[in-house]
Amino acid sequence: MLEQIGDRVRFDLIHYANCWEDADILCQALKPAPGRRVLSIASGGDNSFALAAAGAEVVAADLSAAQLACVELKRAALRRLEHHAVLEFLGIHPSENRAAVYARLKADLPGYARDFWEAHPELVAAGIIHAGKFERYFRIFRTRVLPLIHTRKRVDLLFAEKDDSARRDFYDSTWNSLRWRLLFRIFFSRFVMGRLGREPEFFRYVKGSVAQRIMARAEYAMAVLETHRNPYLQYTLRGNFSPALPQYLRPEFFEAVRGGLDRLTLFHGPVEEAAAKYGGAGFDGFNLSDIFEYLSPEACRELYAALLGTARSGARLVYWNMLAPRSCPGELLSRVRPLAELAARLHALDMAFFYTTFVVEEAL
Repeated sequence: MLEQIGDRVRFDLIHYANCWEDADILCQALKPAPGRRVLSIASGGDNSFALAAAGAEVVAADLSAAQLACVELKRAALRRLEHHAVLEFLGIHPSENRAAVYARLKADLPGYARDFWEAHPELVAAGIIHAGKFERYFRIFRTRVLPLIHTRKRVDLLFAEKDDSARRDFYDSTWNSLRWRLLFRIFFSRFVMGRLGREPEFFRYVKGSVAQRIMARAEYAMAVLETHRNPYLQYTLRGNFSPALPQYLRPEFFEAVRGGLDRLTLFHGPVEEAAAKYGGAGFDGFNLSDIFEYLSPEACRELYAALLGTARSGARLVYWNMLAPRSCPGELLSRVRPLAELAARLHALDMAFFYTTFVVEEAL
């Protein structure tokens, strides 16, 4: 199943230095708590930290050792540094001494993670939340494309706190220009995203216009959601998560995140192998990112069935679709209850605006 992707995608680099799914709605959907067990896609680690902070035991799997190295270095920073120093080291705030801080943290890293970061000191120096291919894609948009459309002052006005009607009016009257629509559709096309942002392989099962769907969601983020509270939109257009932060980096969550670090187990390999290895006691939840849209319908069915085999009664499977529609395969619907109303309500709050669908399903 997922190991088939490994034959076609490079995993010797960091694709996502951050999780680009909203941990706030994820935690509302999965209800992590002490005594509950969650299987998670590792990615940048952010959402696995959030789940463990709520008290759950979390197994986070990834095909990429580079991704897991990213999670390990974040974990070391969260364990050893105070909150302000974590923000500086990761790259939220400026710092001139990240190399010296890394030298203090590296003893906490397993060998493979230490080898990765010592081969890429420039990524540490720049702040590791900026180290991914996807983050570099946004940097190109922000530095080369966005200045051709809007001034920095106008970008700042987008993020000024406004009420609902003022956000809609600003988007319609000031932001949504012909140049914005034209250059956005070019830069977020399947071709450009495949070359600069995501791996082309990740579009294998996508049909229809990529840019049109992403643009509709971007409009929702700018005209409907509160822009001043949206870390993902701020990173896209301003290059960082400040002042809005992902859940695991907010000061009010810091001690809980630190307290959950030892409840997080990392697994290098396909998620179904992690399920087989650690699923003997069963899982109460599955954070599956947008994993299913990378797979054929047949592979989705096999993976979904494998995960259901480790699901406790009432376990929730939570995942996103950005471009390829995926949900519980028809052959397995008798074993699952779709929570469509809950999913729609949470999706309306989703600050990670790229995704066209949020899915919550419950094992019977």
